[in-house]
Amino acid sequence: MKIMLTNDDGITALGIKTLAEHLSKAGHELITVAPDSERSAASHSITLRRNLRLKKLSENEYCVDGTPVDCVVLATQKILKDPPDLVISGINRGQNMGEDVLYSGTVAAALEASLFGYKAIAVSINSYQGQNFETAASWMVRLLELGVDELIPERGILNINFPNASLDEIRGVRLTTTGHRKYYNFVNVVEELEDGFIYRIGGDLPDWEIQKGTDAEAIENNYVSITPLGITLTNGEAFPAILEWLESNSLLTLEALDAV
Repeated sequence: MKIMLTNDDGITALGIKTLAEHLSKAGHELITVAPDSERSAASHSITLRRNLRLKKLSENEYCVDGTPVDCVVLATQKILKDPPDLVISGINRGQNMGEDVLYSGTVAAALEASLFGYKAIAVSINSYQGQNFETAASWMVRLLELGVDELIPERGILNINFPNASLDEIRGVRLTTTGHRKYYNFVNVVEELEDGFIYRIGGDLPDWEIQKGTDAEAIENNYVSITPLGITLTNGEAFPAILEWLESNSLLTLEALDAV
């Protein structure tokens, strides 16, 4: 399989290096296009107001002085000679669950690939010190052998999270929804100035509401979490209430304009 790799931790990060090694040994054809330095929490940002530098590191490895989404755009539009069968973003250092997916450059890169019509998977592990990346990479090879890429929804991706666990500690795989987190000390004062403050956003590691069927519950119990995510942000649950409001105020027709 032809696979493009990217991430938001940067080209030298342990996660992408470990995944590339395992996929290569499994016989997959790889090309890596990743940021030249860490771009965690870049979300879906794209660089529009300056030039981007692409640097070729080896025959099939490139870095970009931009965001994860920049990497996907340059790769798909300028670098790849043939379309990849799959784009994998990761392995990310740290989980991307719940509201994390809104901030994650890892998830955004996969979604950008989906926008261009490519199958894409975001991969993360609930580990910050480099433990068990080999486990996650081995599992990804196995999941691909079993055809997990065939389950990727149109105009969407699979968001896969691994627990910080060894091979013999992982209990299985769960299909999940996104959970909910609680951050503490999210904004900290670094320095007080005469005319204001210097702040740093970050805070402590989050607590998760361990609700049944969520990604957080799966990871808490040493299961691999697979969550399908879509490109559309439309909230269909809000439609009935909004439609009722439109009808009650005669806003569905031009009659409402007479009262303006």
